[in-house]
Amino acid sequence: MDLITYDRIKFLHPKIRKEVRELYDKANKELPQFVRLRFAYTLRTIEEQNKIFAQGRTVLFDKNGKRLGKVTNAKGGQSIHNYGLAFDYVILLDKDKNGTFETANFETDDNWMKVVEIFKANNYHWGGDWGFKDPPHIEKTFGLTWRELKQKLDSGDYFEEVIDGKKYKYVNI
Repeated sequence: MDLITYDRIKFLHPKIRKEVRELYDKANKELPQFVRLRFAYTLRTIEEQNKIFAQGRTVLFDKNGKRLGKVTNAKGGQSIHNYGLAFDYVILLDKDKNGTFETANFETDDNWMKVVEIFKANNYHWGGDWGFKDPPHIEKTFGLTWRELKQKLDSGDYFEEVIDGKKYKYVNI
């Protein structure tokens, strides 16, 4: 299993944290040898969301002068990541079977869909089913839209949890 992903799972909303860990473990057991599932992103704070939203819009270049493209269409509060109810994932392949992993291509690697099937069977939604495709994205919103989640946060309908010495807000679900 992937310790980086285990560390990222702890930032998910407590309502899904245990289930996601179990489904993550299940997916890894069902993937072929030398293939690993990794979560690239889980919780993203509203401040972090605003920062990546600015990329390619108001922040046009990185520190080395390289032109930045747009990363997301969601401003802070508009992403399900902001509520710890979503994760983005990648499939890592050890093609040479030497412990060196590289990211698999979504369009050519069937392992991506194995992960999707496991999560969809447990009431998660996949970004690849949307009108605007977001294949690495999986979420569970309990029927709430980002607007409803933001309303809960803005109205104080949340609790706080300290993780690694930092305080995070999770809406009541």
